[in-house]
Amino acid sequence: MSTLIKNITIAKALKTPVAVIFSAAAAAVLLSFSGTAKAQINLNDPLFDFDDILFVSRPFLDAVNNHGAGGHMCDQYHGFNASEGGLYILENAFSGNPNVRNVLETATVENGRFQGKRLDYGGFLSPDLSYDGKQILFAWTERGPFSPTWNEKNTFHIFKVNVDGTGLTQLTDGKNNDFDPVWLPDGRIVFISDRRGGYGRCHPRPVPTYTLHIMNDDGGNIRTISWHETNEWHPSVDNNGMIIYTRWDYVDRGENQMHGPWITTPDGLDARAVNLNFPNDEWRLPRMIAELRAIPGSDKYMGIAMGHHSQSYGSIITVDPNIEDDDGMGPIEQITKDAGFPESTVGMNADQYYATPWPLSEDLFLAAHEPDYSEFRIRDLHYGIYVVDRWGNKQEIFRDNRLSVLDPIPVKARPKPPSVTGLYFDPMPSAFEKNATVSVMNVYDSLMPFDENVKIKQLRIVQVLPKTSPNNANPRVSYFINRNTRQVLGTVPVEDDGSAYFQLPYDVPVYFQALDEDGLAYQSMRSETYVPKGNSHMTCQGCHEPRYRAPAIPKSYPKALLRDPSPITPETVPGAKPFSYARLVQPVLEKNCVSCHNGNRAFGLGSAQAWDTKFYESYTNLYKGGYAFGYDDRNYVPEINRAYCTKDGGDGPEFYAYPRSIPGRVGARESKLYPLLKGGHENVQLSAEDLHRISLWLDLTSQFLGTYHDVEAQANGEVVEPLYY
Repeated sequence: MSTLIKNITIAKALKTPVAVIFSAAAAAVLLSFSGTAKAQINLNDPLFDFDDILFVSRPFLDAVNNHGAGGHMCDQYHGFNASEGGLYILENAFSGNPNVRNVLETATVENGRFQGKRLDYGGFLSPDLSYDGKQILFAWTERGPFSPTWNEKNTFHIFKVNVDGTGLTQLTDGKNNDFDPVWLPDGRIVFISDRRGGYGRCHPRPVPTYTLHIMNDDGGNIRTISWHETNEWHPSVDNNGMIIYTRWDYVDRGENQMHGPWITTPDGLDARAVNLNFPNDEWRLPRMIAELRAIPGSDKYMGIAMGHHSQSYGSIITVDPNIEDDDGMGPIEQITKDAGFPESTVGMNADQYYATPWPLSEDLFLAAHEPDYSEFRIRDLHYGIYVVDRWGNKQEIFRDNRLSVLDPIPVKARPKPPSVTGLYFDPMPSAFEKNATVSVMNVYDSLMPFDENVKIKQLRIVQVLPKTSPNNANPRVSYFINRNTRQVLGTVPVEDDGSAYFQLPYDVPVYFQALDEDGLAYQSMRSETYVPKGNSHMTCQGCHEPRYRAPAIPKSYPKALLRDPSPITPETVPGAKPFSYARLVQPVLEKNCVSCHNGNRAFGLGSAQAWDTKFYESYTNLYKGGYAFGYDDRNYVPEINRAYCTKDGGDGPEFYAYPRSIPGRVGARESKLYPLLKGGHENVQLSAEDLHRISLWLDLTSQFLGTYHDVEAQANGEVVEPLYY
């Protein structure tokens, strides 16, 4: 027992301000920095209406700058990277005689593969306490060795147990990583899992994609509720009963742009960014906002500002969803000013002082904290439980050099948020029902104004395909190393009032492009959306409309909603679905261009293949005049030519690409190639279909391959259907 805890106890017993009896040495520990503290932390505050604190022991991974060993936002949660830990309750935390109780000390598993066995070894992760304060969810792994294929021994599985150690039950098992379990108000459990399938696109190692799933409290009826194509983390339930979580938005944007807060219903309906989805100040903003929790009695969320290439440690911040986006720090308040943002305001992985805050109010919270964090003493880091306030005061509650603490949670009953069920959710959807419906009120309702002379006639629906092969550039599908593959599902009509109403297949991640009268993309999403099965309808107000004002009342009822939903009209040109440059673009070049651009000139447009990527000569020469992100010159690096994919043929500017979608500044419209061909080049005038093929390729980010397998067959012009996990 520390002297500090003894002093806390005496102060509580005497009802004396804590500062009066602290020694000078202890006081030095309690203040994070001088000149800003408002007052010492008062443990007599009514917010401390609990005696016990739940936590897990999980050592900081000895993996700084070693991404594959866990020093990365994704790899930290692979079971084979875990360290030995445990599940504990700090009893009588403020009493002066606290006791650390191993919850599982005598517990044996009551079911499944570990029936009759104790979990007295292995790695622990992400506890959650039921609303009545009686049951604990947690993730556990045997810490089996790394294997090219994940198996039941080297992945995390979810268990539950009563706070007294009885009723230890296994809820999930198998070859998948299941972790971050959280109780929903209706008794179900939301968690993160890689069981949907797919891999990350930018890792030079196998990194499975994991997203939101739900299950019953007995582990039954597991369902995917997020079909997002990249990773998600750290779900929790906010004060309104919604799931708040972190999402890596990675469709046509840089891999290191901030991964921010998203929100959805417990059934996965209407997933959308809370704010901060368009960061522009790359070197001042957090790389990632993680471990978000709703603050009691507030609309704000508290979390950690962490790095992209790091574990979930950093500086504590709050995010206010009621503050309008400014592409910067507007909605963010940095609470722990003694720690910077890893990879942003400081060097690689530095300033990882805090983790897993549990807010008691906007001003006061529990957190895991290591005041002496240093990359040079990784094996000697021992995060303890601290009380921290917004004025810089820090008070140590528990510290033990044998344990490193994460996830301090008050052991008490807490108010249960409302149970949110999707308005259109059917728990038993018809087996014959293949499509949901989507309504768009007005595509012209946009954050950035449309040109008044542009008329939107259709929405193009583009399916984002999962990466089904491990390791980045294996294969390389585009000159952008980490580009998504995709295919065109087709188009649906837009009425003259800007409304649309159409069918959309369940469980398919898509993005929309608003097409003008010439069939060119005028506005394109830089994200994706989906409707999980069981949710029958989704509504969009507009095309990236402002989120901080009520929508304007339409002069008349949206015309599209006065009719049946439109089926998707499939795209008919070869090479659009499944996508294939060899089938979509090269035939146009062979018919119209190769007779002059035959290799005798520097700008050859033939189909000779590169030995490694299989890229055609034509693709290699055309990509610079291809797809454009639509840079905003007011906010973007000025020396980059906005009409090119890259500055130098590499991936450089993609890292910095401004992530907003700007009307009129995308795809074929922004390319050098399309205007050249439309106007007629060297007395060659392309047919309407040929011009459409070229514009479609440019609008789809100028990729070469359509999927991640059978590269030679694709390069030879064969039809190769994509894999779906």
